[in-house]
Amino acid sequence: MASLAFSYVSLLLLLLLLLVLSSCFFVPSIAAARMLSALVQPQNPVLNYHNGPLLNGNVTVNILWYGKFSPSQLSILVDFLHSVGSQSTQPPSVSTWWRTTGGYRGGAATPVVGNQILDESCSLGKLLTTPKLISLASKAGGVKGYDSNKAVNVVLTAADVAVEGFCMSQCGTHGSTRDKKGRLVYAWVGNPVSQCPGQCAWPFHQPIYGPQNPPLVSPNGDVGVDGMVINFATVLAGTVTNPFDSGYFQGSPDAPLEAVSACTGIFGKGAYPGYPEVLVDKTTGASYNANGVNGRKYLLPAMWDPRTSTCKTSV
Repeated sequence: MASLAFSYVSLLLLLLLLLVLSSCFFVPSIAAARMLSALVQPQNPVLNYHNGPLLNGNVTVNILWYGKFSPSQLSILVDFLHSVGSQSTQPPSVSTWWRTTGGYRGGAATPVVGNQILDESCSLGKLLTTPKLISLASKAGGVKGYDSNKAVNVVLTAADVAVEGFCMSQCGTHGSTRDKKGRLVYAWVGNPVSQCPGQCAWPFHQPIYGPQNPPLVSPNGDVGVDGMVINFATVLAGTVTNPFDSGYFQGSPDAPLEAVSACTGIFGKGAYPGYPEVLVDKTTGASYNANGVNGRKYLLPAMWDPRTSTCKTSV
């Protein structure tokens, strides 16, 4: 028994020596590092249904543009919304990506562009708190009352507008509240290009932490707005599947993982957080995974599929 124990210790010491020596003379390549990282995949999330109402059918998306957006920026974001319900785009398409929401209880929701209001002068200033966001959202639908089951009022803020929690804990958000008009379902997404592109415009900008690979080329030539599309897609999917904090989510209702936020950083099959695997346009070199209307291309995040309990991508 003593001899066996001695042999075991000797073997351990030999292995430790080989490990030390190999670390001195071998530096793993990026490809090898990726391969090693790929061996440790995160488990698929599980979103539980909490018995509350969801949004389905035609859902009007009213938009309040806060601050200055160029005509090109306006069209990129509006075309994204039109693409969600389009049946005429070639696969892989935005509408096919969105169709995953149809697997949630109650069936699919189809966003339809409603009112659009411009507030270029930033009537409430350039530092917005949550109450100010809600006040702006309440104006987006016009003077009529709210139909909380059929409408979402969205505030989109320009690059020079600061929002409470922006960059520190969120790139966009959604929620609901009540006022004299009724129950308001609202959402907000900001342009991060000036304030935190590494957090809210990745993978079109190098991240502030993690693998420092070269950023992808944005499909519409606007790092900030193409980043907004990713965040808008995330928030919109969360809004229709968990509009009142009683739908589909994992974790606490105060900080839930929702339809897309549960699949953060995944953009293609075989990809994993930190390493997007997507299509590349041969002409422009831009990265994308979904076709939209008017020849648009977009990069959209994975969405949790309730049929398979996995994060589903469009490519």
